[in-house]
Amino acid sequence: MLDPVAGHLERYMNLLSTRQKLAASNIANIDTPGYKAKDIDFDFEYMSQLEGGSAHVVETPGLQVKNDGNNVNLDREARMLAENAMRFNAAASLLRSQLRMTRMAIEEGKSGS
Repeated sequence: MLDPVAGHLERYMNLLSTRQKLAASNIANIDTPGYKAKDIDFDFEYMSQLEGGSAHVVETPGLQVKNDGNNVNLDREARMLAENAMRFNAAASLLRSQLRMTRMAIEEGKSGS
């Protein structure tokens, strides 16, 4: 079994995936009158998931509302998508390293018997 770091990385990557879907949904609704951008409080949600909770989606506070009531900001959403992709790639790389070390330990154990 992998150590607890792998479990933390899995939870982290799940939250990134949730956030990526929310950003994509926000962009898809950029022209929908009255649509409010949605997000998660990433740090709070990560800590909650460590304690067994699930992500709570909220309207993104502090965004300028257009005349049609929509508050999606394409620049903010594009930045969030790029940041999420970068974080996800870093976490995936760490997880691959963790798996590689585990596999090496197993292979060394087999050759030493």
